[in-house]
Amino acid sequence: MTKAVFTGSFDPVTYGHLDIIKRGLTIFDTLIVGIGSNHSKVSLFDGERRLELLELALNDELLPAEHERVTCQIITGLVAQFADNVGANAILRGVRGSGEFEKESSMAQLNRRLSGIETVIIPTSAELSVVSSSAVKEIAKFGGDLAGFTPEPVANAVLSKLAEIGPG
Repeated sequence: MTKAVFTGSFDPVTYGHLDIIKRGLTIFDTLIVGIGSNHSKVSLFDGERRLELLELALNDELLPAEHERVTCQIITGLVAQFADNVGANAILRGVRGSGEFEKESSMAQLNRRLSGIETVIIPTSAELSVVSSSAVKEIAKFGGDLAGFTPEPVANAVLSKLAEIGPG
């Protein structure tokens, strides 16, 4: 049985993330989505809320049989340690372009050195190559339409959170 981890901040989850999850399920039997923190960025949502929104998005986007093969949890620490602790065979990563590929290749080498676990890198689907969590937040901040970037329940949560914290 093959098991992979797919980690990210998912702040918020996007159709790009969901695309990688769906495509990862064509390769691996099970997928553990690890929600971490990117300490170089200010998060819109705390970890628990990101977990809730990811689950909502997966409920909306995955078939029940697919959803049964995906679990989500909040992680702390190194991805390599997390992958090792859950008994993963691989780390799954998605990339939008060559810059991300360079960064992910370096991380893959480091993770292999730390844990012996290989990384599988999937390029994003062309139509989703401009979709990022940062873009979703920026579009929402200026009143743009989030359709096509993130599922509706997530879009609503982003808009509510931005209204709550006010302009800035």
